[in-house]
Amino acid sequence: MENTKHFGALTERMQAFREEVLDEKPYIDAERAMLVTETYKSHQNQPNVMKRALMLANVLENMTIYIEDKTLLAGNQATKNCNAPIFPEYTMKFVMDELDKFEKRDGDVFYITEETKEQLRTIAPFWENNNLRAKGEALLPDEVSVFMETGVFGMEGKLNAGDAHLAVNYGKMLAEGLSGYEQRTRELKAALDLTDPASVDQYVFYKAVLIVIDAVRKFAKRYAKLAKELAAKEQDGKRKAEMEEMARICTKVPYEPAESFREAVQAVWFIQLILQIESNGHSLSYGRFDQYMFPYYKRDMDKGTITEAEALELLTCLWIKTLTVNKVRSQAHTLSSAGSPMYQNVTIGGQTTDKQDAVNDLSFLVLKSVAQTRLTQPNLTVRYHKNLNKRFFDECVEVMKLGFGMPALNNDEIIIPSFIKWGVKEEDAYNYSAIGCVETAVPGKWGYRCTGMSYINFPRVLLCAMNNGVDMTSGKRFTKGYGYFKDMKSYDELLSAWDKTVREMTRYSVIVENAIDKASERDVPDILCSALTDDCIGRGKTIKEGGAVYDFISGLQVGIANMADSLAAIKKLVFEEKKITAAQLWAAILDDFRSPESRRIQDMLVNDAPKYGNDDYYVDQLVVEAYDSYLDEIKKYPNTRYQRGPIGGIRYGGTSSISANVGQGMGTMATPDGRHAHEPLAEGCSPAHNADKNGPTAVFKSVAKLPTEKITGGVLLNQKMTPQVLAKEENKQKLEMLIAAFFNRLHGYHVQYNIVSRETLLDAQAHPEKHKDLIVRVAGYSAFFNVLSKATQDDIIGRTEQAI
Repeated sequence: MENTKHFGALTERMQAFREEVLDEKPYIDAERAMLVTETYKSHQNQPNVMKRALMLANVLENMTIYIEDKTLLAGNQATKNCNAPIFPEYTMKFVMDELDKFEKRDGDVFYITEETKEQLRTIAPFWENNNLRAKGEALLPDEVSVFMETGVFGMEGKLNAGDAHLAVNYGKMLAEGLSGYEQRTRELKAALDLTDPASVDQYVFYKAVLIVIDAVRKFAKRYAKLAKELAAKEQDGKRKAEMEEMARICTKVPYEPAESFREAVQAVWFIQLILQIESNGHSLSYGRFDQYMFPYYKRDMDKGTITEAEALELLTCLWIKTLTVNKVRSQAHTLSSAGSPMYQNVTIGGQTTDKQDAVNDLSFLVLKSVAQTRLTQPNLTVRYHKNLNKRFFDECVEVMKLGFGMPALNNDEIIIPSFIKWGVKEEDAYNYSAIGCVETAVPGKWGYRCTGMSYINFPRVLLCAMNNGVDMTSGKRFTKGYGYFKDMKSYDELLSAWDKTVREMTRYSVIVENAIDKASERDVPDILCSALTDDCIGRGKTIKEGGAVYDFISGLQVGIANMADSLAAIKKLVFEEKKITAAQLWAAILDDFRSPESRRIQDMLVNDAPKYGNDDYYVDQLVVEAYDSYLDEIKKYPNTRYQRGPIGGIRYGGTSSISANVGQGMGTMATPDGRHAHEPLAEGCSPAHNADKNGPTAVFKSVAKLPTEKITGGVLLNQKMTPQVLAKEENKQKLEMLIAAFFNRLHGYHVQYNIVSRETLLDAQAHPEKHKDLIVRVAGYSAFFNVLSKATQDDIIGRTEQAI
């Protein structure tokens, strides 16, 4: 295999460990749910902050633990690798509704035993009307009920999920150990003026933090004890020594500071894992791994206490363990998160806080380890800047050539200035990392949450604007009426209707988001996550209460390309060239382009109007103008943390719509670009399938016209090439030059590549058993092709294949 030649192969045991994990059938796991229910029942008088701390302590003390016979790291999420725990404090509704359907899904299949079903049935009554989903829905005003009924904002996953889309302060955690956090918490708790009303909540928060830190220390010691027991029984001398070393390390970290690379990796894994046992918020990311881990690596290498090969094996083990973390979503939510992604992002490269190239020896080793494991987790992101180490950039492209959609590239040249403009301190802006798909934040200082709290489906909103405020899909009124398209006399009249409609929809989405954020703040505060985010301990507040240094959030805007192509078709064919009347176009849309006359009109829409993605100012500017209505409106609405401590507390744009283009497309009728009803929309800010005829440079130029500096939540661009294109060294260098031009001159935000042929994908669809290891880039993340639904597979197959 290509990667074996260039990057070397996994060690024999890591290869075997990888296969074991990949072969695990994912089961629904009730153990966590049972322990959580036990805690909540026996502590009903406690404030929720305490309840959450006691819950985590109970789970960590009593959950099943094990150490796999090939692993170098201790720590598991569920009773078996790749099992998905249930989080009843968020919701039990979809779990109970789909109890007998998990195994019958088209994609994202989970298995469940009859015993597990029975366990979940026994606890379900306790959680009825007693969880985040129920309490969030209760906060929603009547005026937004139509949006919840129709699912137009895609809120399904947000009422069911906790905090994430952040990276905690791993560097500080390694340097101080949790004991440092404990000491600071004790001092601040002792210093409280208990006559001050604000101190009531702070006192409880500090008590909760101390409980959680102690619980983490005891959890690690459970593994130390188990490792010692396994070492005593072990016959193989090398493995016995490994188990004894694991026992020593687990006795020490993460409570005490890490002093070696092995200790640092184990400490980071424990925290990464426990944060995902505490809460089911996905996109819990590793931050700038090569920066905070490098001092430990360098020290050990200089002292000769670790070899490069040993460090490499340890990293590959960490990534295999990362893959074992799993999450079950409702069937509806899988449409926007196809492939069970956890979005655990690792960021490497970029610049130091004093503006030097940050690439180091560990950056190269991380690349090599990810290339060897070739998994969907972690999500690897490389921070690009104009002075990026050339050899490192070469190696990044070598990893891309392997065809599993990594690394994604984020651009310092636009992200850092954008952050500074929003009020982020320069040194923090230079320290940003990816925290999900393409979203970015300052690790350890950012109070994010389940991003994309609401999707604004541009084409569906456009149809609503064309239909006097009535949604085409549901027939329900979404906004005030601003006229019927068939009666409109000019493009400006349509644009005016769009402007008013999208602003109304944006306002409604904010109402929904605020209700859910309020419910999350009150009912499911995450204590460990807050403790490890600056400066929640200093402020005595959880993340949701405004404890973080920064707090910016974004919704997700879907169907950018469809919006562009629809507006271009309308303006050119209806109002300028008058080849179609407004009434004819509307009739063809209502007919879903089925009759001969409708198909004739569809042919004109597809072939006679300019298309986004071809560097055509006419169409590109139309979508910029339409997008501005949304961006201008969203900035008016601060979030629930505004003026409660953090810098920011506001919203901006984001196009990281994961696989929502498929789910959102299912709920969208035929559109004026000639797209049929229920077909997928274009994903991210990528052009519609096969609409980009002028090559990758033209795509880059179209995307670069978007107001990227206002879309700090991520401008997601997927590109696809065949392996044959990158087989030639000259094309590899051309690709690097192309990316450099996109980032340096055009200030593009992000790009990632699927290096896979259409023929391979079609064969994998027909013969999945022959392509067990095939990984594709879905959106801002990669997934195994075989676990995706057919609709998502078809969407990926249909993407344009670029040449250079």
